[in-house]
Amino acid sequence: MDADQDDEVSIGMLAVDQAIDTYKTEGGTSFFNYAEIVIKRRLIDHYRREQRLSRAIPFSSFGGDQQAENDGILNQIEHHQAMMEFQKKQESSDRREEIKQYTKLLNNYGISFSDLVSCAPKHEDARLRAMEAARLIAEQEELRTHLELKKELPLKQMAGLVKVSRKTLERQRKYIIAMTLIICGDFKFLQDYLKKSS
Repeated sequence: MDADQDDEVSIGMLAVDQAIDTYKTEGGTSFFNYAEIVIKRRLIDHYRREQRLSRAIPFSSFGGDQQAENDGILNQIEHHQAMMEFQKKQESSDRREEIKQYTKLLNNYGISFSDLVSCAPKHEDARLRAMEAARLIAEQEELRTHLELKKELPLKQMAGLVKVSRKTLERQRKYIIAMTLIICGDFKFLQDYLKKSS
């Protein structure tokens, strides 16, 4: 095997690895077709780098119409991957913006993120009861209005409506307020997180 063939074999093997790593079944293309496209693309790139494509390897040797079709499939795959990457970045940016808005809203109630870490109920059943209290406030307009206007829990109105004592409500005040703000606000990512964790 000469050096050129050795290079081609190495490039082919790297292309197979790349195809294994990047293949997605949603594209509708079989793995073998996809791998063939990736290998051909890598080899063409290699030939271009070596400046031998125009002299030694005519495009027709890669299948003419088949090559155009393969390029179309590869472009679709690359476009899909680029869109997925863009959506991830956009989602990450939206999530950061949402947390910034939520932090600002918490500050209006005298609550910080570090407060939430220290005041979050440690036991799951206590957390669930605190969430029930938050949902009660979110669902009842009178309770919600009291919270929004006075920036405090409507403890008197909540008596008898929840299964926890007033003392417990006072101890979990910041956590309950913070959860209520998520439920009532326009916080898609935080609401999704709450659904998954509850």
